[in-house]
Amino acid sequence: MSDTLLAILHMCIFPGGAFALLVGFFFKGLDRRVEARLQRRVGPPLIQPWLDMAKLLTKETLIPNTACKPAFLLAPVFGFTGMAVCAAFIPIPGVYEGLSRMGDLLVIFYLLPIPAIALMLGGSASSSPFGAFGFSREMLMMLAYETPLLMVMLAVAMLVGKSMAGGAWSAEFSLLQIVSWQQANGSLGLNPAMIPALCAYLIFLPGTMGVAPFDIAEAETEILEGPLLEYGGPLLALFQVTSSLKSFVVLGLGVALFFPGTICPWWPINLLWFVFKCLVLMLLSLTLVKSATGRYRIDQAFRFYVTVPTVLALCSLVLVWVM
Repeated sequence: MSDTLLAILHMCIFPGGAFALLVGFFFKGLDRRVEARLQRRVGPPLIQPWLDMAKLLTKETLIPNTACKPAFLLAPVFGFTGMAVCAAFIPIPGVYEGLSRMGDLLVIFYLLPIPAIALMLGGSASSSPFGAFGFSREMLMMLAYETPLLMVMLAVAMLVGKSMAGGAWSAEFSLLQIVSWQQANGSLGLNPAMIPALCAYLIFLPGTMGVAPFDIAEAETEILEGPLLEYGGPLLALFQVTSSLKSFVVLGLGVALFFPGTICPWWPINLLWFVFKCLVLMLLSLTLVKSATGRYRIDQAFRFYVTVPTVLALCSLVLVWVM
């Protein structure tokens, strides 16, 4: 089987596509259920994301008369495609090595903002003033949280690269090599020099997923869902699918960067272990945080991301430099 065909299968079936969607919807349903329990509510069933998507697929697609129709229709497709491709790059230790010949951390760094760009494109194309407000807020948030993400990736790449080069200055951006190095030398999440970077990544997660206290671009009580206000039916369902795929990508990337260890030679057990670690990251960085906090203003969120997680990631870079 050719490498191109194999890559397409990975993007459409495993670990991207069907598998990522299944896991992402499970995370979304469990997240809503646990948040409701923490707030002393019953909450929706675990299959609620599937029910929501099924209902949206039966609805009519309405396009505003003043909207830019090509951009309005292509925005959710653009976001979905980007995340389906990005999911195929995420390695599952003991099960799947990732598309090691086609990209590395830098490729993932460029693919991760695609859903945010799609959201901005759709909001600006809808001709709604609320969409324009959401566009500007999403753009500011993306500029804020992408900086600590880049620093976290650089810290990981430099530490692994220096170790593999025998102490010489080097950076290793291949996720396959990063995972392999950790399986031989221990998880980076337990390395004292990388604990600030781990904290920075945990802070990055709610910002990139657009959940409280950073759900500013879609604030229901302020700008009525912002960029998504004019969307409905299958187009809105596609945005929800993209969000579920992105949750799998960012949580799986966190596991690959900091805790990629396996527990046995059997791949089904390693697959469940990978999903469990993603689940723990979700509960710590998303569910608990959004159930206990209100919403930041856009200026507060921007200042927070350019100070706290950026400084934490910078600390790890300095520690890697001097150690």
